[in-house]
Amino acid sequence: MNKILTLFKKDLLLEVRQQYSFYGILLYIGSTIFVLFLAIDEPESRVWNGLFWIIQLFICINAVAKSFLQESRSRMLYFQSIVSPQHFVLAKLLFNSLLMLIMSILSLALFTLFFSNPAEKVLPFIGLVFLGGWSLSLVFSFLAAIAAKAQQNAAIMAILGFPLIIPQLVMLMKISASAFSTTATIPTTPVLMLIVMDVLVILLANILYPFLWKD
Repeated sequence: MNKILTLFKKDLLLEVRQQYSFYGILLYIGSTIFVLFLAIDEPESRVWNGLFWIIQLFICINAVAKSFLQESRSRMLYFQSIVSPQHFVLAKLLFNSLLMLIMSILSLALFTLFFSNPAEKVLPFIGLVFLGGWSLSLVFSFLAAIAAKAQQNAAIMAILGFPLIIPQLVMLMKISASAFSTTATIPTTPVLMLIVMDVLVILLANILYPFLWKD
């Protein structure tokens, strides 16, 4: 656990020192939502919900894609000599989860500021935003690890990611749609399925990433 936390602190310090990447993501979030504000005036709840999750998807791609791609070959050789692949990938998953949770909060705040929030069940919707951001970050983190070994080709991450993420995104939209209704309740079965899928992604990362690590 100490090694995982040390690697997590390393990524956190790099993000603090390289503030241009963090501010670049913030600029992307702000400019995208502002353009939507200029184009759409008070969207209905279904449109609001769909736009929010689509923005979350592209925010996650921009925030998470660089996590493994920024590691040079020489730095990876150094990491191989001091930590195990499980420690390394778990630290990356932890850092990307935290980063995506922060981005989810900011995007939800900006959406609420520009479009207000039509959700009838605000607290459950916020919980779904956290769960959805965590789910998206885990999937794209693992795909970024694969893309980093394929000559750092970020296009591979998008090609592999969209067939995997679309069912998850549709599920998130359907679950969160119940938060915009006064009569519907939040379905527990799909929420549990999302949590189980997240746990499976973490387990797969622990099992499969050592093979990428040796390459």
